Amino acid sequence: FSMYSVFPVLLAVYAGKLSDRYGSRRLVLFGAAGLVVGLLIPFAVPKLAALYASATLIGLFYIFYVVAVQNLIGAIGEGHARTRNYSIFSIGVGLTALLGPLIAGVAIDAIGHRSTYLLLALLPLVPTVAIALVPRLLPSGRGKQKDKTGHRIVDLLGNVPLRRVLITAGIVETGLELFNFFLPIYARSLGMSATRIGLIMGAFAVAMLVVRVLMPRLVRLWSEERVLSVSLYVAGATCAAFPFAATFPELSAIAFVLGLGLGCGAPLSLVLAYNRSPQGRQGEAIGVRQTVNKVTEMAMPLVFGFVSTALGMWPVFLMDGALLVLGAWLIGRDVTKAAAPDPDRERATGDP
Repeated sequence: FSMYSVFPVLLAVYAGKLSDRYGSRRLVLFGAAGLVVGLLIPFAVPKLAALYASATLIGLFYIFYVVAVQNLIGAIGEGHARTRNYSIFSIGVGLTALLGPLIAGVAIDAIGHRSTYLLLALLPLVPTVAIALVPRLLPSGRGKQKDKTGHRIVDLLGNVPLRRVLITAGIVETGLELFNFFLPIYARSLGMSATRIGLIMGAFAVAMLVVRVLMPRLVRLWSEERVLSVSLYVAGATCAAFPFAATFPELSAIAFVLGLGLGCGAPLSLVLAYNRSPQGRQGEAIGVRQTVNKVTEMAMPLVFGFVSTALGMWPVFLMDGALLVLGAWLIGRDVTKAAAPDPDRERATGDP
């Protein structure tokens, strides 16, 4: 399972650079076609070694696909239109998080693990064939580029507003990892069945969909920074409430509220990372964000496991609640600046 993240950690920034240089269409096609190959390996060779190879290749091609798509979405809109586009994208991600495991589980019970890989390989085959036959279906997404001489990642990290977004994105990921990795363990320790744990996680997924539908309207009323800051304060307070919940209704309610708090995190951090990156390096900035997220995905389960073993489960929730509040405060420092009018931006985009 860890092999899925090996190449994303190493190649996310490179994928972003390629997306900036050559546009997104080629990378989307490359990534989708590669996912077909990665998913067919366990079907063709049903052995444990094939699962290692499959996971590694899926992680490799996925990072090229997702960075290119995220960069393309940012390139085809400005101002609130960009926020709306990322919101629609995040709703799609939320739907797959809700329906994907259900479809895979039903398929495994009905046709077996090996045939399910074949079924799943048909999904990325659709965009592969469509884009290959009709390239105009997808915009190139190539932005205006400046001279790349001397471009370094450290220059992006030296951009203070962008650095705050990257740190906040990593903190948002800790909340998602806490829920996806640690909550099932906590619920199981309370004696809950797998069905009830699945329903609790479903409540979280539904809440994320709800808040992502509402997100463009919230951003119009306030700003990306303010909405993200308030939502992370809500998520941090909710994490602190988890240790006091011991029944199925209580955990379901808290999971729903946590989903409302974390639902805006990924799409808004994407919007802000794109908006705050230098012209012509947006894909690279998105790649850096993906690197931060993947490192978090690899590290946090180890941290949560170590802390819970040494100190018990409650400190894990309290620790991550404090991290989320820190992220809310960090991005909240930019709220006043974001609220101030920018005449140059208004003239350039027509978006006050």
